[in-house]
Amino acid sequence: MGRIIYAEDDEIVAQVVIDALMKAGHAVGWLPDGEEALRAMQFRAPDLAILDQMMPSMNGGLVMREMRVTPSLVSVPILMLTAIDAQESEKIAFFEGADDYMTKPFDADELVFRAEELMMQKMRRAHPQTLNR
Repeated sequence: MGRIIYAEDDEIVAQVVIDALMKAGHAVGWLPDGEEALRAMQFRAPDLAILDQMMPSMNGGLVMREMRVTPSLVSVPILMLTAIDAQESEKIAFFEGADDYMTKPFDADELVFRAEELMMQKMRRAHPQTLNR
């Protein structure tokens, strides 16, 4: 079970993501804007952050940039989940620190798979001796 922070301003999309991740056994904290998500993550770092690119007050790219310079959040995997389906946007996201990038609409099972892979990769890096036996 992973602890996931999900920043998304669209309530309908958020519910689909939350339902899929919770069904897979994960705890999900949903916040409707980037500023709130960043504050929540600074209070307690999650196992994964899922960020929408276009949100009010602070977009996902800005949240990601702040995470990548915050010592307690620098190693948190980031999955960008966005309606922006442009190769240039994806390249920028990876350059700025995203670990994965998915576009909307999305397959819920694929989202869960990718989220779990990112969390497992983080765990392998943090505890290589216990997972690589």
